[in-house]
Amino acid sequence: MKAFVMDGIGETGLTEKERPEFGPGDAILKPTKGLICTSDCHTVHGAIGDRENLTLGHEVVGVVEEVGEGVTDFKSGDRVAVGAITPDWSSEEAQDGHPSQSKGALGGWKFANVKDGTFAEYVHVNDADGNLAHIPDEVSDHEALYTTDMMSTGFAAAENADIPIGGTVAIFAQGPVGLMATKGASLQGAGTIIAVETVPKRKELAREYGADHVVDFAETDAVEEIMDVTDGVGVDAAIEALGSDQTLQDAIKVVKSGGTVSNVGYHGDGEYRHIPREEWGVGMAEISIVTDLCPGGRLRIKRLLRLLENDRVDPTKMTTHEFEFDEIEEAFRMMDEKADDIIKPLIHFE
Repeated sequence: MKAFVMDGIGETGLTEKERPEFGPGDAILKPTKGLICTSDCHTVHGAIGDRENLTLGHEVVGVVEEVGEGVTDFKSGDRVAVGAITPDWSSEEAQDGHPSQSKGALGGWKFANVKDGTFAEYVHVNDADGNLAHIPDEVSDHEALYTTDMMSTGFAAAENADIPIGGTVAIFAQGPVGLMATKGASLQGAGTIIAVETVPKRKELAREYGADHVVDFAETDAVEEIMDVTDGVGVDAAIEALGSDQTLQDAIKVVKSGGTVSNVGYHGDGEYRHIPREEWGVGMAEISIVTDLCPGGRLRIKRLLRLLENDRVDPTKMTTHEFEFDEIEEAFRMMDEKADDIIKPLIHFE
């Protein structure tokens, strides 16, 4: 089969690989649509170390090709979405309420980390009954694709932020995850949503998804502007959706005592992150810092698909470019360079 791989830090390309094998509990998926994520770019640049001949990608929907012994809820021909994070649902971590960390920190993150990812003509899915979800007839593959990561991660950021009804929230960065965090905050009932972004198209989408104020950090000091908007009080919650030391510090600076900083950014460089001591109340301001890795699993995706069924959100507005699978090298280059104001590139496998 054809696959798009990382073959060393900074090296990618299309290659031929053996079709994946499957065993009990597994499924083989034939992709129909996929999305490239900025985290794929981080991976290629060495954020999780070197990899050789590793298929990239983790956002995919498609049709079940084959299932292994013991798979009871899915069969060949089913149209399905598979989470970017595919936990081992029998693990102690999953049973303890942290499936994304199954069998160790970040252990639910398998695609393009510890096993081949989804940019291939066939994809292996572990624990299929737990990690696949049927796509309703009313939902297109394009729409469903966003449940696999961007909606799940962005909405988790808002859920974890503990935003009170009518409360205030600042969301740092309006890439795809930040945009879905903005929409998630709106769905959660936030009273004032402040988005921090400088790219025009992303600023426009932030407003469409519910931002009441958009702070352009290239034109003003974001922390000062957010404090002005909140009359010096600060926000109830701040969401870090970039993965930068500076934006994490800024999130802590603008959240009020007793508030929550919700981090879903991928901190792919540097050895440490810094906490501003004074704004942290020298360690005693009761500021909670909560982190999450894209929640996966059939129940989670099923709930997100229900939002699409009932027109609560249209994530396809984030799709700015479309490519055929044999054009994926160019798509990846553009995503890596953020060329042509790209937000999300859609890959058609058929």
